[in-house]
Parts: sequence; C-alpha cells; structure tokens
Amino acid sequence: MLDTAVPDLGQVLEALGSSLLRPLTVLPAQPVPVSGVLVFERRAPLAPVKDAILLAVGAGTDEAEQLVGAAADAGYACLVVKSFGEPVTGLVGAAERAGVVLLATDEAVAWHHLDAMITSTLAQASGNDLFALANAIAGMVGGATVIEDPHRRILAYSTLPGQAIDTGRSQGILGLQVPDGPYYDEQYRALTQSGRTCRFPAIAGGLPRLGVVVRAGDEELGSVWVVDDHLDATAEQALTDVTDIVSLHLLAARTADDAVRRRRADLLRRLLADPSSVTAVAPQLGLDPNQPVAVAAFTVASDDALAAQAATRLADLVSLHCEAHYGRHGCALIDGTVYALLPSSNAHRELVADIARRAHGALRVPVHAGLGSLVQELRLIASSRADADLVLRALAERPGGPVATIDEVWASATLSELARILAAQEALPRRLGPSIRAHDLEHGTTYAGTILAYLDANGDTAAASQRLSVHPNTIRYRLSRAEEIFGFDLADPDERLVLWLRLRLGDQLGW
Repeated sequence: MLDTAVPDLGQVLEALGSSLLRPLTVLPAQPVPVSGVLVFERRAPLAPVKDAILLAVGAGTDEAEQLVGAAADAGYACLVVKSFGEPVTGLVGAAERAGVVLLATDEAVAWHHLDAMITSTLAQASGNDLFALANAIAGMVGGATVIEDPHRRILAYSTLPGQAIDTGRSQGILGLQVPDGPYYDEQYRALTQSGRTCRFPAIAGGLPRLGVVVRAGDEELGSVWVVDDHLDATAEQALTDVTDIVSLHLLAARTADDAVRRRRADLLRRLLADPSSVTAVAPQLGLDPNQPVAVAAFTVASDDALAAQAATRLADLVSLHCEAHYGRHGCALIDGTVYALLPSSNAHRELVADIARRAHGALRVPVHAGLGSLVQELRLIASSRADADLVLRALAERPGGPVATIDEVWASATLSELARILAAQEALPRRLGPSIRAHDLEHGTTYAGTILAYLDANGDTAAASQRLSVHPNTIRYRLSRAEEIFGFDLADPDERLVLWLRLRLGDQLGW
C-alpha cells in the first residue's frame, strides 16, 4: 500500500543534528543508503550487514582503525566512534581508504541512547507514515479516515480532496483528540466489544461512520474510523481487509515513538542532574534555553507492591498528555517520581490537576502532583524541580487535595525542608524535642502535647486548655513544671521558636 523507500545517511544526519552525529570524513556526493544500526561486540564475529551503521562501542582509535577494514568487508555503510580527545587523523585516513563513512558522536551520549535514536529515525524515514496510510485507506474505502490510538488520540488523518467530513472529525483533528461525549463513549464501547468492523448511524451534526479496532494478538493498538454518506458493504469489507496492515504500521510507529520517548526521557534526566548541560540538551528537546519553564512532578501515593508498576504506567500517561499540550519536551521517571517540563503557560495548574485526575481514574491508585515555580531560563530548572519535590513531600505529610503548587503549600513545604535540614545536622543539640517525648513515654506525662498545644495557640492558655479539654490552671502547672525539668524559658522568643519546631517536626525527624 505504501512505498517503503530505503532511508539514506543524509536523512539520519539531518534528523539527529550535528550535536549528536558529525562526519569526520567527507560525505559522498551520492546518497548513502542505510539499512539499520548494529552494535560492535568485541567477542563476537562481525556479522555481514549491507549498508548498516556500526557503533564502535568501547573501541579506541587504534582498535577502530582495524575495525574500519572489517566493517567495509562486511558491507557496512559507516562507523560511529567516540574520540575522547584522541587524534583521529589515522582513523580518518583508514576510513577514506576503505570507503566507509566515519562519524563521531558526543562522548556524553550513551551508546544505547544513540542506538535508539538512530533506530527511531530510520523507522520514520523508511516510509512508515501513518498519514500516507490514512490517505491510502480513504482512497480504498471511499471516505475520510482517521487512525487513533487506544486513548482516542488522533495519530493520523486523510487529506484527500472532495471527501466529506463532519463536525466531530473536524474538532478531533484540531485538537488531535476525539472530543468527549456520550455518543462517542457508546460507539467505542460497542466497537471494542464487537471485535469486527461496525457501522454507526449519523448523530446530530455528523455523518455515518465505519469503525474497526486494530489489534496485535489480544493487545489493542488503536482504531480506524471512516466517515461518509455512502459507505456500503464493499467499504465495510475493505476496512476489515486493511486492519492487519494498519496493525503492522501501528506497531512500527509505536516502536519508533517509544525510542524517541526514551531518548527524550534520558535527555531530561541529564538536564535535571546537570543543568549546566543545557546548551547541549536544549536543542535536542526542542527548547529555547532562555524560555521560562516549570517542572511538574507526579507520584503514585501508595506503598503497595504494585506501586512500581503503576509508576511506569503513570510515566506513559503523563508523557502522553504533555505531548498533546506542549509537544515532545520530555518526561522522565526518576526514583518513582515522574517529572515533566512545562513551557511558559498560564494553564499549568489546570493541566497538572487534569493529568492527575485522569491518571487516578486509569490506574485506580491515588496520584499526587506538585507544580514547581516558573523559572525564567532552562538552566534554573533545578530550582523548579526542588519546589515540585517539596510540594510532593508536603502533600504526603498533610491531609488535603492531591494537587498543589509551591505557592499553595509554602508553609508546610518550608517546615518539611526544615525537618530535612535538622535531621541532617548532627551537631545541633537535640535535648529539647527528644528528651521531652522520652520523658513522657517513661513517666506517662503529657508535657510534649501540652507545650505544642500552647505554642500552636500562640501562648493563649485558654485556647490550649479547650483544645486539650483540661482546666487552664492545669496548662499553667504543666508548663511551669516543664520549664523546671527541661531547663527552657518560654519567655524567650528564640527558645519558643526552636522548641515549637522540634516538637512540631518530631514525627518527621523520628524523635
């Protein structure tokens, strides 16, 4: 149905950019066909693969010189190396004599990342074009066609002239997402249950349509929809006949999509770990280094055995929704937390809340989401991430909603950070908080609770007594005895502040 043209090296270099792959030899005037990418294995014989790219993993320049000849004999189109500052003059000469294109990659790029990126580029350049497929189906079946993923996200749509479209299709194409509505819910439910091509009558403002679920085995990959006034039994059979072809293309597209997503996740991890890498990373993420951004953090608020699995699915959901709104700037799962880059916008809070709500509904587990502050340039991303982490910690330690910004929880977030700092400072005296609690445990007293209630009430004895349901004189007596036993002075504002912090944060500090 589609031409599957063999991609050439020029397409690969153009797609990945010179920051990832740069030629060390002069590129031939004629296109260099590329059939795939392989990794060099020291202990295994070099498999003959015509026109493939060979990644010289772990090979120094001397070893790479020997590898060039073997690669040429095995039919490889080019060799990719890392020089690590070593001279490459001899290697370049060897490549030119062997007729192999020599490329260099950035030393900071992991080999498996480069492998995934080249594989993804080849998949996209080889004619695996869902839009061309949609046009082919539209011509065969006789109606405007859309191809969707299981989340009703529109992956491709036909553009043949003269074919009628309805309001629902137009709205879906504009947002690349099928609009919500009870009619659509009913159609998708019927389509999924039937397992065959279904015919649906026109709804208000719409056209009749045919739909079919696309599967690979038992896994649902998506669906194909065709709209027109004149879809007969022949059209229905034609749509049924193309499902296997669509399945192959969706699998290939998903593989390429996954590779791109992994690449961007790795780039985001690098940026979060080392904001100084912004110059190298920003162009690969399609971001302007001087553009304001915010970091959103999502986590599964559960400690059960399924939390790790749910976190992986959460990363996929967050990535999907962020791509739909902002493009592929990258989402990364790091130690159970999903981080997403959100370019400057006034709708971050609403989007983050919507993603958390949808994730909770899809995963059936509680999801917390924190939004860091908006920073004015990408190299300041660590500050926004720290804010987002603080929000998640605050949400985990207090009752309330599952979503917040740093401005909404600044007080509890500050206390959480103070607790972390106090816990790490071994040199600070700890006698007040732990000793009061230990005394209460040993003697059955309630000094810690009384002092904290008194300080929470801003020194109002009557309010503290009401909170504890005791007489005000009992409060006064306990406070007086506590000052005698533990040697603090409630009249000293500094001592009051430190004492309140230690008692208030005692549970978080493990005291």
